[in-house]
Amino acid sequence: MQAQPKIQSILDQLNTVIVGKKARVQDCVACLLAGGHLLIEDVPGVGKTTLAHALAHTFGLQFSRVQFTADLMPSDLVGVSVYERGREGFVFHPGPVFTQVLLADEINRASPRTQSALLEAMEEKQVSVEGETRALPQPFFVIATQNPHDQIGTYLLPESQLDRFLMRISLGYPDRAAERLLLTGEDRREMASSMLPLLSGEDLAALQRQVQAVHVSEPLLAYVQDLIAATRSGRWFLQGLSPRAGIALVRAAKAQALISGRDYVAPDDVQAILPQTIAHRLVPVGDAGRGAIEQVRAMVEAIPI
Repeated sequence: MQAQPKIQSILDQLNTVIVGKKARVQDCVACLLAGGHLLIEDVPGVGKTTLAHALAHTFGLQFSRVQFTADLMPSDLVGVSVYERGREGFVFHPGPVFTQVLLADEINRASPRTQSALLEAMEEKQVSVEGETRALPQPFFVIATQNPHDQIGTYLLPESQLDRFLMRISLGYPDRAAERLLLTGEDRREMASSMLPLLSGEDLAALQRQVQAVHVSEPLLAYVQDLIAATRSGRWFLQGLSPRAGIALVRAAKAQALISGRDYVAPDDVQAILPQTIAHRLVPVGDAGRGAIEQVRAMVEAIPI
């Protein structure tokens, strides 16, 4: 399968719904092609849920949505066994996590106990319920949305869970031209729901294999290791990247290269996806008021290619 025309058709369809956010849409596609989970953080009403719907429909994947609330229990997510008199025994009723794309809407409004119920699913692609391990459908993606932490009724996601997300993106407010389209055009949620799938399961698996086959040269790996070492130096961040984060960075860079039509990773690919891939895993030190993304960009400027 020719990757470039198929990927371009995916991007074109998504950009008809999420207008004026081509770079962020490309990040989302790269995240899913790399087999990673996606965290979308922004204020309410900028299109986070619509983007998740559009991604699931375009990729042709089974979709399930859970609205995370303070009273959501882990069993509401993974399922529960219920005694059925007719069968004279307990029967497991799977929860919404048994899907290919799980939209965890406003994930940081649920309690830490419920948030942690996703950890095994995200890392192992399985859940353990009442002593029995149950495999999840393949592929399995979590697309989570969260509101800024300073809003009422939110809980900070633990570092262990943030580390399971390959990327974190923010959509931001639309520019004037894009907002005019939103004000005068068709309802974007309805557009997302009516989208036709552009991939089959086999197509997605083939694209993911092409991502894995993208070449990474020794000098490029050395550059990636220089970046990882810089995060651990104590100059920029309180705690550096883990090996898992380094592996995620390389996977995301491979996906970015494939989207750009190349079979090898260039330094530009690493730099293009670096803030989205590592900033949510890091806590900056030093300059007061500088966020993790700004600190990552300052670090990149200081590291020679």
